[in-house]
Amino acid sequence: MQISPSRPAVSGRTPFYRHLYVQVLVAIALGAVLGHYAPDLGRNLKPLGDAFIRLVSMVIAPVIFLTVVNGIAGMNHVGAVGRVVLKAMAYFLFFSTLALVIGLLAAHLVHPGANMHADPASLNTAEVKNYTSHVSDMSITSFLMEIIPHTVVGAFVSGNVLQVLFFAVLFGIALATCGERAAPVKAFFDALAAPVFKLVSIVMKAAPVGAFGAIAFTIGRYGIGSMVDLAWLVLTFYGTSLFFVLVILGAVARVAGFSIFALIRYLKDELLLVLGTSSSEAAMPSLMEKLERAGCSRSVVGLVVPTGYSFNLDGTNIYMTLAVMFIAQATHTELTLTEQLTVLAVAMLSSKGAAGVTGAGFITLAATLAMVPSVPVAGMALILGVDRFMSECRSLTNFVGNAVATVVVARWEGAFDAARWRAALHGDVKADAADRDRAVLVNTGDRP
Repeated sequence: MQISPSRPAVSGRTPFYRHLYVQVLVAIALGAVLGHYAPDLGRNLKPLGDAFIRLVSMVIAPVIFLTVVNGIAGMNHVGAVGRVVLKAMAYFLFFSTLALVIGLLAAHLVHPGANMHADPASLNTAEVKNYTSHVSDMSITSFLMEIIPHTVVGAFVSGNVLQVLFFAVLFGIALATCGERAAPVKAFFDALAAPVFKLVSIVMKAAPVGAFGAIAFTIGRYGIGSMVDLAWLVLTFYGTSLFFVLVILGAVARVAGFSIFALIRYLKDELLLVLGTSSSEAAMPSLMEKLERAGCSRSVVGLVVPTGYSFNLDGTNIYMTLAVMFIAQATHTELTLTEQLTVLAVAMLSSKGAAGVTGAGFITLAATLAMVPSVPVAGMALILGVDRFMSECRSLTNFVGNAVATVVVARWEGAFDAARWRAALHGDVKADAADRDRAVLVNTGDRP
C-alpha cells in the first residue's frame, strides 16, 4: 500500500479525549454539576437530550431494515430465520421470567418499603394519572396487531421497531427466494448499508451533548435530594440488577464461552450513552454494528436485537416486581402467595403490551397494579420522584441483557466467528466500513 507524503503514517494510540466514552463521561459529570447548582438552567436543557434521542430514532429504522434484509438474503437456508426467532423467544421468555422472580425475592429479602408506613389516602396522585391514563390502551391483542403495519411506508413513519422488523423479515425472505433475479437488488441494499452506518457514526458524535442535556434536566428537575427518602429502594434495585448482570448473565456468558466483563468493556461507549440518556434505544444502532463487527452474524443481530428490545426487558421486569412489593410493604398490604404469583403473570404480559411506549417501565407498573386490586395504585406516587433515577438502571440492564442474548443465540446457531470476537474485544478491529463489510462476508458464509 502506498502512503501519500502529505498524510504520513502516525503511530500510537488515539488520545484519550477522542474516545466517545470519555466525552460522554465528562458530559454526564458536567451536566450533573450544572443541574445541581443551576436547576432552572438544567431543566431548560432538556431539548438537548430529546434532540439526540430523535436523531438516533431517525436512523434506527433503516439500520434494522438493511441489517435484516441483507442478513436474510445472504443466508443459505431461509428456514433458519424461524429457527433463530424461536431460539431467541425461548431465551427471552426464560430470562424475563427469571428477572421477575429475582425482583420478587429481593423484595422479600431486603423489605425496602417496610419502614415507609404510607397512607394511600394521603398521597398526591395527580402526576400518576399521566401514566395510568395509558393503561386502558394496553393489551396483548392490540400489541400483536400493532406489529403488522398498515402500509409499507407506515412501518418507517411510525417509528415502531417491530413493524420495521416484521416487514424486513418478509422482504428479506422474498429476496432470498427470488434467486439470481434479485441479485441487483441485493447489491443495492448491500451498498446502501455503508452510508447508513456512516450516518450512525456521524449521529453518535452528538452523544456527549445529548447526555449533558439529559443529565442536567434530570438533576435540575428532580434533584439528587429526592433520592434520600427512597434511597433504600433505589439501592436495592441497583444491587439486584447488578447481581442479575454479573452473576446470572455472567454465568450464561461463561457457559457460552465469553466473559461478561469483557463484553461490558467492549460496549462501554454505549453503556455510558444509555446511562446519560436513560434510553437503551439511543445505543441500538451502535450495538448492532459492534456485535456484527465482533463476529455475530448479521442476520442474527438483525433479528435478535430489535426483538429483544420489546421482549427481553430484564431490568424492567426486576423493577416491576420489586416496585409492586415495595408499594405493598409501604402501605402495609399483605399479599398472599397466589396474589404474588398473579403479579408475576400479569407483569410478564403487561411488559410486552407496553413495549415501545414512552415511560414504559412506569406504565407497565400501573398496568400490573390495575390487575392486582389489593395493592393501591395510589402507591405509585411514592416512587414517582425516584423513578427517573431507576430508569437509568432499567435501561442499562435491558441493554446488557440484549447484548448477551444476541451473542448466545449466534453461538447456538453456529453463526459466530470466535476469532473476530477475540480481535474486537482486544481492540484489534477498527470501526471502518471496509472492516464491517469483511465481517459480513465471514458471518454470512459468502466469499469475495
